[in-house]
Amino acid sequence: MLLKNKKIRVALVGVGNCASSLIQGISLYKKDKALIGLMHEEINGYKLSDIDVVLAYDINKNKIGKKISDAIFVAPNNTKVFCSGNKYFKNKVKPGPILDGASRLTRDLFKPHSVKKSLLNWEREVVEELRKNKIEIVVLYLPVGSKRAVEFYVKCALKAHVALANAIPVFICSNKNWSDKFAKIGIPCAGDDIKSQVGATILHRNLVSLIESRGQTIDDTFQLNIGGNTDFLNMLEEARLETKRISKTEAVSKISNSKFSMRIGPSDYVAHLKDNKICFIEINGKQFGGSPFKIEVRLSVEDSPNSAGVMVDVIRLLKVSLDRGLGGNQEYSSYYFKHPEKQIKDNDAKINVEKFILNSKE
Repeated sequence: MLLKNKKIRVALVGVGNCASSLIQGISLYKKDKALIGLMHEEINGYKLSDIDVVLAYDINKNKIGKKISDAIFVAPNNTKVFCSGNKYFKNKVKPGPILDGASRLTRDLFKPHSVKKSLLNWEREVVEELRKNKIEIVVLYLPVGSKRAVEFYVKCALKAHVALANAIPVFICSNKNWSDKFAKIGIPCAGDDIKSQVGATILHRNLVSLIESRGQTIDDTFQLNIGGNTDFLNMLEEARLETKRISKTEAVSKISNSKFSMRIGPSDYVAHLKDNKICFIEINGKQFGGSPFKIEVRLSVEDSPNSAGVMVDVIRLLKVSLDRGLGGNQEYSSYYFKHPEKQIKDNDAKINVEKFILNSKE
């Protein structure tokens, strides 16, 4: 297949920890040929080094005006630094509308700018910048609960005819009203609420599938998560958590054929953990003869690199969808996101991804 454009021009909305890990990862793989930790080294000829982040938005006045490659290290970002001093991504971070992007608990840390514009003027500027910079894909990295801010940038992407990757649990790509808008203009979208490569959701899903595939039954389960990044601080505000709880719960419940008691969701903020997330999973059930069993798991992961390892696939798959003229919600969302339009067991979703990649080469 003839590639239309080898470089993938990306805009990031939110220059937090996830953006930091993504930028660091792309930079590392541009200069280091030891490709460790990738789900796909290439997707239809596209490598990580083909991802070019040329535009970024944030509300933090200390990030705005800095080069993207520098802004990713500005507080309150606290993910691990594994590729510093890179020479790429020199464009400067631009301000975006604040809307509901800063919660009551995170406002002091986010240090929002004081730029005053009407929402209409913000929209005109963002759409113009997306077009001027020839952006192909917008990646939404806004905080959980930022519904108004997410919808603002989704509208801008639609007006500029730009593909969308929605990493957060505001339901856009899994909402037919929104996905139909992308389908109508022939532009792809993927989402919602990105999974980690090996995180709490994927581990919990696979444990449930394993237990049921071996003929045992589940009585109840819970998953509790703690961390020290601003996402966990933000999620202490219960009002912002409604869609997050739905997303994480359905990611597990909808791959099971049975009903059992379940509690899943963020639990607490522990500042000294920084970007390390600790997850506790417990599953209680019955085995042969009705005898009880209990599974207890503790998972400790650096949260943002775990997410970035998935996003580099999503960006390249969206580029393939653009090359093929595909619009609307993309089926590979079921493999990469917690709340896709359709929940599919991970093995089946992976097979579908590989089929999509193979078909795209025909």
